[in-house]
Amino acid sequence: MSDLTIATRPSVASPEAVDQEFTFSKADFEKVRELIYQRAGISLHAGKQAMVYSRLSRRLRDTGHRSFADYLHWLQSHMGSGGEAEWQEFINCLTTNLTSFFREDHHFHALADDLKARSGQSLRIWCSAASTGEEPYSIAMTVVESLGAQANAKIMASDIDTKVLATGQRGVYDADSRGLSPQRLQRHFLRGKGANAGFIRVKPELARLIDFRPFNLMTRDWSLGEPFDLIFCRNVMIYFDAPTQRAVLQQMHRVLRPGGLLYVGHSENFTESRDLFKLRGKTIYQKV
Repeated sequence: MSDLTIATRPSVASPEAVDQEFTFSKADFEKVRELIYQRAGISLHAGKQAMVYSRLSRRLRDTGHRSFADYLHWLQSHMGSGGEAEWQEFINCLTTNLTSFFREDHHFHALADDLKARSGQSLRIWCSAASTGEEPYSIAMTVVESLGAQANAKIMASDIDTKVLATGQRGVYDADSRGLSPQRLQRHFLRGKGANAGFIRVKPELARLIDFRPFNLMTRDWSLGEPFDLIFCRNVMIYFDAPTQRAVLQQMHRVLRPGGLLYVGHSENFTESRDLFKLRGKTIYQKV
C-alpha cells in the first residue's frame, strides 16, 4: 500500500524564524490543521509548520494569493461554490504517498492463501489507499498467480489524492522499481523501447482487474456497490485520531461480507474494536 504520511521529520524552527516569501502565522497553521482534519480526517502534528509552508506555498503562487490568510479565507468562502478543484489541490499538497510493489510482503503470502480458499467465487477487493498504484497491482498479480488469468475478481483502487491515482491508472513505472522479481517483470509487464526504454507498463490482462476511482474515507455516504470480500487499508489510519479511526472501522465493517478480511499496516492495532474485528493473523483482521 500505500502509505499516506504527513512529513517524516519535525520542523526545527517556527515559520516566523526564517525569511519567507509569504506571511504564515501560527493562526494560519492552526487553520490548516483544522481544515485538513475536517476534509481528510488527518490529525496534523503540531510540529509540521515548515512542511505545511513548503507544500502550500506552491498553491499560493499558482493561485495568486499573497498570504496564507488570504488563501485560507478564499478556500473557506468557496466550500461549495466552485472551489472543489482547489480543495482537492489543498488535500493533494498535504498528503505524501510512500509505496512500493509487494510492500509488507507477508500480506501477499497470506492473500494468496485467502484467495485460494475462495477459489470459484466472485471476488470483490478494495485497496482503499492505492497511491500511485503499486499496491493494487501487487494485489492483482497475486490474484492472477493464485487463481489464474481468468479469475472472477474485481479490485477497486481508491485514494484521496487524485494526482497519484492518475499515475496508477497509467500503469507505467521505472523498470527497476523495488519489489518486482525478474519473473514477475516478465509475466506481468511490457518493457518500453526507444524513447520509453527504462520503463515498464502493466499488461492489459492485469489492468483489466482494477477500477481506479477517487474516494475520501471521510465521506459519510459509502455507496460502493456490492460488499467486499477483502479490504486493504494499510498505513493510513495511524494518521487519524481515535474517534476517526472508529468511524472508519465501522464503515469498513459495514461494507465487508460476513467473514471478510481487513489488511492493515504494520503499526496499526485495532484491538479496541473487538466488537467489529478480531485479529486473524499478522495485522490481518476478520469481520466479527
